[in-house]
Amino acid sequence: MNYLIRRCLISLGLIYVVTTLLFLALHIVPGDPAELLLSGGGVAPAPETVAELRDRLGLNDPLWKQYIDHLVRLAHGDLGTSFQDDHPVVEEVVRRLPRTLELILAAAVLALAIGLPLGALAAVRRGRATDRILSGFASFNLSVPVFVTGTILVLVFAQKLRWVPAGGYTPLATDPLQHLVFLLMPAFAISVGLAAVVFRMARAAVLDTLERDWVRTARAKGLSPRRVVVRHVVRNALTPVVTVLGLHMGSLLGGTVLVEYVFNWPGVSSLLVRAVEQRDYPEVLGVVLVVSFLFILLNLVVDLLYALLDPRVRHA
Repeated sequence: MNYLIRRCLISLGLIYVVTTLLFLALHIVPGDPAELLLSGGGVAPAPETVAELRDRLGLNDPLWKQYIDHLVRLAHGDLGTSFQDDHPVVEEVVRRLPRTLELILAAAVLALAIGLPLGALAAVRRGRATDRILSGFASFNLSVPVFVTGTILVLVFAQKLRWVPAGGYTPLATDPLQHLVFLLMPAFAISVGLAAVVFRMARAAVLDTLERDWVRTARAKGLSPRRVVVRHVVRNALTPVVTVLGLHMGSLLGGTVLVEYVFNWPGVSSLLVRAVEQRDYPEVLGVVLVVSFLFILLNLVVDLLYALLDPRVRHA
């Protein structure tokens, strides 16, 4: 219980620090959002019009007052109103966020399904051709940027073979099959590098577990090598794999920008790009805050899972 309370308090502190730093960083960025909003068509707006809009947006208030108002709004679940269309930011984030989370979750499932068994296989065949080939392929995948992988997938499977569309989005409720078709390539593009990370961690964890005394005891009792590996070794090697996968899933929350752009996937990352281009401070702040909150929350869940899998962590 003390471990749970300590981790929750640390997470709340991180959320407050991130909130404050983001607020200050956005107000340091050069450029007047009011002037930018009124500069459509390249025509410079009148100073009195800019001043009126700044007053309406609350940009003329002292920074400390804007900060207090910002914290009060966040406490009520209000992420502010977009400068561009006057719509609540939280509505747009809530609409797009499940799409990004779905993309990340699908990539994590694929990465685990690919990386874990191949990592265990490479560890069991350590030093052989299978191990060298799989390890080399994993190292290669780690060095390839995700946008390169996505572009290659589009060129091969969408333009050359014409097996799947190059990109787009269909709601799951409208057409489940078409939704999965659109989801497949961007999820696979993300999972390639993540699967290589899972592979390397699984290989190292299985190699370490194979050297344990209780593994030799299980073999001495006459258990088949396959049963020892599948039921005992892999199960006990899951702790570091789950930790690494969870941490990288958090990183993917902010790393899907290029994938969503390449495959025209309307997630929260593309919303962030649009908000940055338009100097829409509330939208930028809202998106980054939600992503940061989810990243911290995911790290908390990983810590709790780690403590559940390894009771020694709770007493550290």
